Amino acid sequence: MTTDFTLDPRLAADTLAVGDLALCSVLLMDDARFPWLILVPRRDGATEITDLSAADSATLMEEIRIATGVMLALAKPDKVNVGALGNVVAQLHIHVVGRYRSDPAWPGPVWGSGSRIPYPAHAAASLAERAASLFTEA
Repeated sequence: MTTDFTLDPRLAADTLAVGDLALCSVLLMDDARFPWLILVPRRDGATEITDLSAADSATLMEEIRIATGVMLALAKPDKVNVGALGNVVAQLHIHVVGRYRSDPAWPGPVWGSGSRIPYPAHAAASLAERAASLFTEA
């Protein structure tokens, strides 16, 4: 539908591309402390879920459901947190974060907890590839 979609440079700088679903681009947050996917609806100018059409909103919910299943299979976390904040990056994006009772932020939020620790290059590529494969199977 939209051909003018551009990923916010801050999201691009902190993530690795996993692939595209019908509505969303799927990104892997480059932070080895937490398994973390980000869904970005490819709709130019969208900052709130209410900016999406009813059909796109339904598709987004399905893609969140799929991403949660991928996160469970990918990282086997104790809990999956899903949220759309937008306080730093206004572009509509949804976080799907695997959480462990043993992670450094538990039970608090991951946002603002310490500093990002990038994956080693080989680990990032492998994890993104595995996530892409799981999305294909979903």
